[in-house]
Amino acid sequence: MTTTETPPDSDEKREGWTVTPSRVLAVLAGLAVIGTLIFWWLGSLPDEPHFAIGREVFGNIPALIVALFYVTIATFLGVMFYLFAERARSWERGSWEGRSGMWKQRLIGLSDGLLMRTVMKDSGAGVMHSMIYWSFLVLLLGTITLELDHLLPVSMKFLHGWFYQGYSAALDLAAIVFIVGIVWAAVRRYVQKPWRLRAKTRPEDGWILFTLGLIGVSGLLTEAARISYSGQPSFEVWSFVGYPLSYLIPSATATGWHQAFWIIHAVGFVAFLVILPATKLRHVVTSPTNLALAPRDRPKGAMRAVPNLMEAEDIETIGADRVGEFTWKQLFDTDACTVCGRCTEVCPASQTGKPLDPREIILKLGQVAAQTAAQPVSPTVSVDGDLTVSSDLVFERITPEELWSCTTCRACDEVCPAGLEIVDKILDMRRYLSLMEAEFPSELGKAYVSLENSSNIYGMDQTTRGDWVKELDFEVKFLDDPGVTAEYLYWVGCAGSFDDRNKKVTIATAKLLHEAGVDFAILGKKELCTGDPARRTGNEYVFQGLALQNIETLNDLGVTKIVTQCPHCFNTLMNEYPQYGGDYETIHHSELLMRLVDEGRITPKSNGQTVTFHDPCYLGRYNDVYEQPRGIVDAVGTRVEMPRSESESFCCGAGGGKMWFEEDTGKKINIDRTEEAIACGTDVVATGCPFCFVMLDDGVRDLGVEETVIVKDIAMLLEESIRSDG
Repeated sequence: MTTTETPPDSDEKREGWTVTPSRVLAVLAGLAVIGTLIFWWLGSLPDEPHFAIGREVFGNIPALIVALFYVTIATFLGVMFYLFAERARSWERGSWEGRSGMWKQRLIGLSDGLLMRTVMKDSGAGVMHSMIYWSFLVLLLGTITLELDHLLPVSMKFLHGWFYQGYSAALDLAAIVFIVGIVWAAVRRYVQKPWRLRAKTRPEDGWILFTLGLIGVSGLLTEAARISYSGQPSFEVWSFVGYPLSYLIPSATATGWHQAFWIIHAVGFVAFLVILPATKLRHVVTSPTNLALAPRDRPKGAMRAVPNLMEAEDIETIGADRVGEFTWKQLFDTDACTVCGRCTEVCPASQTGKPLDPREIILKLGQVAAQTAAQPVSPTVSVDGDLTVSSDLVFERITPEELWSCTTCRACDEVCPAGLEIVDKILDMRRYLSLMEAEFPSELGKAYVSLENSSNIYGMDQTTRGDWVKELDFEVKFLDDPGVTAEYLYWVGCAGSFDDRNKKVTIATAKLLHEAGVDFAILGKKELCTGDPARRTGNEYVFQGLALQNIETLNDLGVTKIVTQCPHCFNTLMNEYPQYGGDYETIHHSELLMRLVDEGRITPKSNGQTVTFHDPCYLGRYNDVYEQPRGIVDAVGTRVEMPRSESESFCCGAGGGKMWFEEDTGKKINIDRTEEAIACGTDVVATGCPFCFVMLDDGVRDLGVEETVIVKDIAMLLEESIRSDG
């Protein structure tokens, strides 16, 4: 297979589009110019009335300046849409990805963006952004209202009398909120300077705040000068900011000041029209749009599907190393980024000194995409002049070390207020490195050999996969034995079959299912690794080889229900096997065990121990299973929560194949998480994942507290509780 570049504007890249966004935006550019000039003409037709309580539009503004105003606004509205159209042409280089349908979810996503719900997850930043965003919209709506009233015939005008007074008060309030929000933003960025902002503060940030501040302040000063030259009529007291300010402007010179402030205000708005598409300020448009585009048919726990490599003959490349090999949505993500750094703050790799910073992945991809477009556009955020790219190869800016640092925990995706899908991009680049370049950590080579030769990542003899049943005092059915059927297939997983610590989890789970009278069976040697370690490290070929064999086995045996203790197996079976014809009702053992407790088929007794539950990433953030494990913990002890829990849980460090190669840079992630668990003062650290079990147990041992803090799977705790005397 060879990699070939598809030209940016080729039909192959555009075949999924009915109408391309760039063409729509180009049409809007033309309509904006024509429409604005028509408004100018329409506004010149009706006579300007003089209401007792009201104001004259363009009062004190010479006709020549009014003409220049309309022509300039028309021109720069066209420029704004044109610049957005050029950005859209860059997104369109990506491969097709359907993001239609699911309209209810899309409307919810759009409303979340427009109503700032996702930004409010950080209350301080959320309130500040809301003050700027909503007040700006009110001011913009006020300007549109003024222009609409200006265009109406005299008999239909409404902006006078009590309505005008309320209108004036509302706009003054919005202006004050807007300016306070701008000042707050400036203080956060340039005085308080939190690291995630300071690290990416650029000159454009200052220009954005200056332009917005100029619009707000000049608007109030224009109003004040207008009130001053009008003689401060009593009804203008409703302009509760502009009216007192008017006394600072001498009436003798107020007309000149009014014209000057008016022009400055107009220039500020023109500058806004330019910086909106050209700087990261564009996120006020692209972020809500991205949230509307976020819903997808593919579950969040599933990687992008790849054609069956066992049969395909015409695949030129797998994964992504060039801009055009990402999807258009992945490229659009780079323009939706707010550069807020929330992803950096929650990334376990970044927080423990690894090379990876999720924000940098977006910014670097954005830079390569922007600078290699047919018509280069500004990058996501401005970069140093020395950081240039010579081609659309993303590895000119992104290093393999960054990609192999990722644990695929999805903390970055979960926290992103703009709905960016960062992990998908990392995994697509890993696919390229693994399959096209064979560039991966050396330990993974051994893991791949074990998966290919032994069908399990431990390299153990498959015939011993079911040997753990010998430790039970009851018989466990093997589903491939003649005539054997069962309601549930118990998918044990590689760790549960071969790892000594996790065999205890398997035995405990089997005892609980037997105790509750659940009809279950296992596959034994017929069970192969699901392929998750291969897929998450980019080796799609090995993954598919295992997955297709498993699917054939499961379908031949008529399996419909599966229970497993491994969230990685759980996620792969439930979310990724359907891509290749394997559709099963799959549940995690915590879900089934909690159901059995609720039904009274298992009766646990509390032992009085304090227990903190560590949320496995592939159980929680990937599949939203949070309540059932905690229900089990509550049934057997007293639960205490770690500061980072549920959707904000901190990774154990084993995901994304990291279990199988060394962590040799910075602080170990499992140590960071174990320290957090110990700080809770808990007796037991519980989890529901074999990898988390090993990582946290190793952490407890490395910290020398194994005598006082015990790590156990929730199945072990539950099984012990029904054997205890309470």
